Amino acid sequence: MFKDRKDAGRALAAALLRYRGRDVVVVGLPRGGIPIAYEIASALDAPMTMVFVRKIGVPAMSEVAMGAVVDGPHPSIFKNDDIIRQTDISDAVFQSATDMELKEIARRRSVFKGILPDIDIEGRTVILADDGIATGATMKAAAMAIRQCGVERIIIAVPVAPAKVVADLEDEVEEVVCLEAGLSFRAVGDFYFHFPQLSDEDVIRCFKQLAPAAH
Repeated sequence: MFKDRKDAGRALAAALLRYRGRDVVVVGLPRGGIPIAYEIASALDAPMTMVFVRKIGVPAMSEVAMGAVVDGPHPSIFKNDDIIRQTDISDAVFQSATDMELKEIARRRSVFKGILPDIDIEGRTVILADDGIATGATMKAAAMAIRQCGVERIIIAVPVAPAKVVADLEDEVEEVVCLEAGLSFRAVGDFYFHFPQLSDEDVIRCFKQLAPAAH
């Protein structure tokens, strides 16, 4: 169990210290992954940014991911075919849900554009950080989009995730660092004593607090 996201981020940072001094960029998944990314970036003295990715939830069961979408000139869309099949989701319903998440991404991009550093990740090692993984759909979509930027290596860093999802992601990236890969897994929040929903202001605060030298 972790006390909170700061505690989890510091524990992850300790596991990643071998990357200090290397050409690393820490990329957080908003919103919960940003405090995790902040602790890693601070410990590694590395720059930090975020990837605009959103889970595409099943209607009426938003916590169940039927896919994920990442912003870009041509948005990267990942479909969780097993969930789509099990819940009998039509193409039209999936597209409608995707369009809704793209609108939220556009809103966030507008809110955060003033705080994000201009970082070129091509040819560099990217540490993709989040506060935990449930189905893996969002993280997989983020990794797919980052890969298209011509990075050298992708390392996924999370405090908690199901063991099966960790194994699946290990086929997608160069390394997965997960502190607790549970066989019995219900929700990410179960691994934290304090796990509040974060606001846009919480994200902005993390970027403002990061040492200028890291940028």
